[in-house]
Order: sequence, then C-alpha cells, then structure tokens
Amino acid sequence: MLRTLQISNYALIEKLNLDFEPGFNIITGETGAGKSIMLGALSLILGERADTKSLRNPEQKAIIEARFTSPWNSALLQYCRENDIEWFDDECIVRREISPNSRSRAFINDSPVTLEHLQNVAKHLVDIHSQHQNQLLASPHFQLQIIDSIAGNSSLLNEYLLQYNSYRKALRKFHETRKAIQQAASDQEYTRFLLTQLEELDPQPDEQIQLERQRELLANVSEVKEHINNALMAISDGDSNALQLIGAATSHTEELAGVLTEAEQLPERLESVRIELQDIAETLSSFDSALSADPDELEAVENRLNRIYELEHRHNVESTESLIEIKKKLSGQLSQIENSEETLQELEKEARGARALARNTAKEITRKRNDAAKLFAGKLLETASPLGMQNLRVEIAIEPAELSATGADTVEFKFAFNKNQPLMPVNAGASGGEISRLMLSIKTIIASYMQLPTIIFDEVDTGVSGKIADQMGRMMSEISNRIQVMAITHLPQVAAKGNAHYKVYKFDDEQATHTSVKKLLPDERIDEIAVMLSGSIVDETARAASISLLKQSVK
Repeated sequence: MLRTLQISNYALIEKLNLDFEPGFNIITGETGAGKSIMLGALSLILGERADTKSLRNPEQKAIIEARFTSPWNSALLQYCRENDIEWFDDECIVRREISPNSRSRAFINDSPVTLEHLQNVAKHLVDIHSQHQNQLLASPHFQLQIIDSIAGNSSLLNEYLLQYNSYRKALRKFHETRKAIQQAASDQEYTRFLLTQLEELDPQPDEQIQLERQRELLANVSEVKEHINNALMAISDGDSNALQLIGAATSHTEELAGVLTEAEQLPERLESVRIELQDIAETLSSFDSALSADPDELEAVENRLNRIYELEHRHNVESTESLIEIKKKLSGQLSQIENSEETLQELEKEARGARALARNTAKEITRKRNDAAKLFAGKLLETASPLGMQNLRVEIAIEPAELSATGADTVEFKFAFNKNQPLMPVNAGASGGEISRLMLSIKTIIASYMQLPTIIFDEVDTGVSGKIADQMGRMMSEISNRIQVMAITHLPQVAAKGNAHYKVYKFDDEQATHTSVKKLLPDERIDEIAVMLSGSIVDETARAASISLLKQSVK
C-alpha cells in the first residue's frame, strides 16, 4: 500500500510530505484547491509523460517520491526478477525527477530504470480511477481486461503472446520468402546469365592484385633486366665485383689469423658472405633467364584483367573476393528457385504449426473468458443493486475472432438500466451517474482479482447524491477491508466513511500561491464535513449533522 508521498517543486506545491493510513483514506477540498495536482504527481509515479511546465521553480528539478509497503503480488515479483530490478521484501520506493532541461529520470529503490519498467512496476502498486476512465467502459479492450482479470488469464496471456508472436514471425518469413522467390523467378534468366559470366571467369582470391603486379612486370621487362644485370655486374660479372673483392679480403684475413687471435673467425665469416652473395647472384640469374619480353603473355594478362574489371564494374565491386561472394549469392538464388516449392512448403508448415499452438492456447483463454463472463455478470447485478440499479440487466458476449495479440475473441458489454429498455452498449444508453455507479461496482468486483495494494477513486461518485452516495461510500469502505482505498470526493456521505481524512487547501503568501495538504484531527474533520453538508458557514446545526453522519459511518 501507499504509505508516504513526497512532492517538491511541482505545480503549486513547494514541498509536501504525506503519510497515508491503511484502509479508507478520504481526500477533500474546494474546487481548484489542488486535488488534481496530487493526482498529477501520482500519475508521474505511474510513468506518465513529464512536462517542464509543471515545475514550480523552472530553475530547479521537481521530485515526486512514493513509498509502498508489502504485500506484493507474484506477477510483480516475477517481472522484477526477469528484468533485474532491485527489490526489497518490505518496501518499494518509486521516484521521478523532472529537470529544467526537460529530461526526466525514474528510480525504483534508488536504482535508475527506464520509463517502461516504471510503468510496468507501478501498475502492480496502484490503480488510479479518474472520471475520464468512466469512458473506458465502452472500450472493447478495457472490457476484455476486466474479463481477463476475473478469469486470471495473466500468465496464460503471456504464454499465448509469445506463441502468437512466433506465429506472426513465421508467417512473415513465409510471405517474405515467397515474395523473394517470385521476384527471383521473374529475373531467373538474367540471374543465370550473370552467374554464367562469373563461372566462366572463375575469379580466384587475390587474383586481381597478382595480375596487376604481373602486368607491371611484363610491361617493364627491359628496365627490370637492366637492374638485374647491373646487380650481377656488381656481385659477380664485373671486372671488379664483390665476389672477387671478398676473395681477396679472405686471403688477407687468413694471414692475419696467424698473428691476431681476434681475427681467427674473420675468414669463416667472409666465406659465409661469399656463399650468400653467390646464392643471390644465382637467384638473379634465374630471374633474368625467366624474364622475356613476351607480348602474348602481356596481352593475356591485360585481357584477363579487363574481364575482371568489366564484371567488377557491372556488379559495383572492386575485388575478385567480392565477385566470388556474388557468384555464391547468385548460385544460392538459383538453387532457391529450383527448390522453392520445398522451401515454401517447409516455411508454411512451420507457420501452421506455430498458429496451431497459439490457437490451442487461445481456446483455453476463450474457455476461461466465457466462465468469467458468466461469473462477472452475476456479481455485477448483485453489486450494483444496492446503488439504485435494481432493474439492471447485463449481457456479456464473447464472440470468436481472428487471432490477435489478445487472443481469438471479441467482447461486448451491453446494459439495460430500466425494465422497458433494450440491451445497448454502455455509451448508448447510460447517464453519467449510472456509468459512475457501474464503474464503482466493476472496480469493487475486480479489486480482489487485480491483487493491487492501493486503488484511488477520483470523484467516482460524480452525478449521485443522497442514499446512493451513502451506499457508494459503504462500497468503497468495504473494498478498503481488503486493499487500501483513497477517495477524492465532494460528498459528505462518502467522506464520513473514511478512517483517515486529508484536506487539500490553497493559501497565499507575499510571493506566491501555494497548495498544501494536511491530515485532519477529529474536530477538524467534523468541521470539514459540516462545510460539505451546509456550505461555507459552520454552525452548531451543521456540526451536529456532521457528528451524526460520522457516528453512522463507524465501521
């Protein structure tokens, strides 16, 4: 349940610290006092979009922090475990920060989380039912959520959604492959032509680089041979070549070896140099012998390179490695075309299998929805009757539909509020007061199924008064025996039912207007309900009526 709420620098609130009680908490205040500000702050905790216009001081950040205490439902704990969200057994602290630069941050137990995680966690902590949500009753999606809550379909729907997404993925792959095959088939002849060209060329890895080097060599044979001959002249063929000089040096060092001990190794070393130079000379000679200015060979290299360049240009690539990859790709495309029937049959089989699996789970969901619809219709009649809706008739139709993310059903709620009234959708035949009472009845039924620690009713009693208002207050009080209930109300009959009463008020100082909230003491509460009963003047008659109403409302 919600134990504390702290708000700073938000709208008209400079700083506010509130402690809430278990059971039934009442929030009252004059129109415009700032009750909507509190709801706005709580909505941020639930992951609503932040707006810097809400900053009281535009140069400072706003902070909204709520502390919730256990018990927690199993779905919440599972979600936190699956998403590595730090969690404590006894409490959960949710915080939202809005910076002047329009950036907002969310925290759970002081650890930063995404807005999506905040939303998914918060929906397990508190439910805010405001007046505009009454319009949701006409929404098929909301109606389906009600039935699924009563049916306990949460886990089954998660399982189904995975299966449905797998089916959609398999179906999408089938259609994409079929389209690709159809496109490839229309271009089959051209594809085969391109492949034939590449097969005839048969490009090899690094071939282009090697051929370009070979072309460079063949085009410059004379220059290369000249360099070889000059090198040979220097090493072995010249009148005064390196080998002759080393031979002379060897003779002199042999004479030195007999005189200088340090020179003993020099002849051997020079011999090693001679051998190496001789080997180099032989290598150069072999190069020279192998080189010839062969125009035919150069032409062949040029032709091969030109063919490579031509195909590279056609395929918009720059290497033989890329041509090899394109060759493989084209070959695969043709192979796919040739085996297209088998491929499509296999993909279709996979999609059908995934669909069958999702369909089986959807059937179980449908069965539970039908059972829940009957149970809900009966409970709704029973719950709404004390609210002056004795003639209410309810029809909940679960109809088959194509597979979707929510199953294979459509749902439609139809109501009749009078004996002579035909069954109609709620937005076609219900007044505002009837919708309010209907929504309270629905919330009363599903409160226990939703496993929520806290529910907030924002003027859910709009459009009712007198006996009906008293009964709506009793109904919310009964809900508070199971979960924490907070009700924003203008009705004294409802306010008197709470076991904790908070007043929202506005005041001015020299600089600005402020909104604040305080928990009322017993005498203050008497006066507040007296004002709600009689208006702004609180006399003894009004106080007596207030005291009487409070006594009648004691649990």
